[in-house]
This record gives sequence, C-alpha cells and structure tokens, in this order.
Amino acid sequence: MASFKIDLSTAVVFVATAPAPKMVNKKTGEVAVDAETGAKMMTVGLLVSDEGQGDLYQVSVPETGISDDLTPGIPVAVTALRARDWENEFNGQKRHGIAFRAMAITRVG
Repeated sequence: MASFKIDLSTAVVFVATAPAPKMVNKKTGEVAVDAETGAKMMTVGLLVSDEGQGDLYQVSVPETGISDDLTPGIPVAVTALRARDWENEFNGQKRHGIAFRAMAITRVG
C-alpha cells in the first residue's frame, strides 16, 4: 500500500505514552519485527501540537530508533514519519484505519 510522508517542521511533539513492544498476537505474546532490519518494533504515543491543535498518534518505530530515556511529557524529534491506510477483517467485521510509522524518535535537548 502507498504511504505518505508527514511534515512535522512546524509542530511541537511530546511523548504521551512510553515505548512498549508492538504486539502481533497478544494471546501468544508475539512481538512485531521490522521486515528490513529484524529489529523489534515498538509503539510510542505522541502528542503532536501544530497550528493550535493537538492530536494523539500511536507510532510504530524500530527499537533501534528509540532513545533510552523516552518518558511521558518530554519533547522529541521524529524522523521520517509516514502514514498509510489499512483494512482487515476480524471475526466477520471489516476494520480500517491509518497506521503511523517513523524511523526514529529521539529526545530533544
């Protein structure tokens, strides 16, 4: 599927929720892995504030691209944030949404 680059050049970004492993299967505990590098994938909640509006995004990022000290409330820089749409069927119901992925999330300052 196509993905789209997101421009954060005028935004202020803060950690909303600390990094946690991105689960493929919660029942088995299987963690998602980056297809290119083999790195474990993590999910980080980010608050993005731009032009008077704040939005919360759950962003997937390889574990190797995350600073060790990401805690809620700290400002961060996001490298190569992209969005792509997704759709699947689960228990007979179609679901869809937008997935966000970044190459790195690092502490600012």
